[in-house]
Amino acid sequence: MRIKVLLFFLFTMSLTAQNNAISPGEKLVYTASYNMSGILTDLAEVTMETSAVKTSKATLLRLKCTAATYSQWDDFFKIRDLYESYVSPKSLTPYLYKRDINEGSYYKYMKYTFSHKTKAAKSQLKKKNNYEVHKTVTISTGTKDIVSTLYNLRILDYSKMSHGAQKTFTILFDAKEIKGQITYLGREQISTAIGKKECYKLAIGSNQTQVLEGKNNNFLWLTADENKIPVYGKFKIPVGNGELKIKSAMGLKH
Repeated sequence: MRIKVLLFFLFTMSLTAQNNAISPGEKLVYTASYNMSGILTDLAEVTMETSAVKTSKATLLRLKCTAATYSQWDDFFKIRDLYESYVSPKSLTPYLYKRDINEGSYYKYMKYTFSHKTKAAKSQLKKKNNYEVHKTVTISTGTKDIVSTLYNLRILDYSKMSHGAQKTFTILFDAKEIKGQITYLGREQISTAIGKKECYKLAIGSNQTQVLEGKNNNFLWLTADENKIPVYGKFKIPVGNGELKIKSAMGLKH
């Protein structure tokens, strides 16, 4: 089981909305659970953090996501993953993306440098034994990496969506564009570790059946407020099902 599947479950559309929900200094922590022999078991912690990064030309927003198995599971399958995207603070358009995967004996490093004007992304892939591949990938208008796409989900105006409204999205993943879709299912109040929350409920789908299974098996709940933070998710993949549950939220903008 790859933590990237837990993360991909969350990721949705790339639109041109302006950011009024996310600022530097935010930290969200989640528990990742997986169904093992019929029992939902807490396996890992996922942390999402934001910070400001100054370059010679501009100040960018760094979106950092880490995933790590709890220590009692490290002997079984140790995971230490890092995903990060450097984006425009206003539009969350990505300029640089890095992904460093360490899962058991598996290692993979991926880097994208985006050129949205030329609709291209330079990719760099590294694996063990000094295996390295460089290529330039043609991208569509609005294509983003997996992390910036997740954060873009939070700057959409769900209050103006009707029940059943659908949106499509495109993610650059493993140097290929992946198509996906969300369906807005209205509001629902749920209990979380940070209290009862009125939420927007979304159904998540993808044309990649090896990542997510079915049209009605994957759901995400975002707080129905100005922050729109993900607080709960349910997913189904070819090898099982699981959940993402928020543990704590700090440094919120609103």
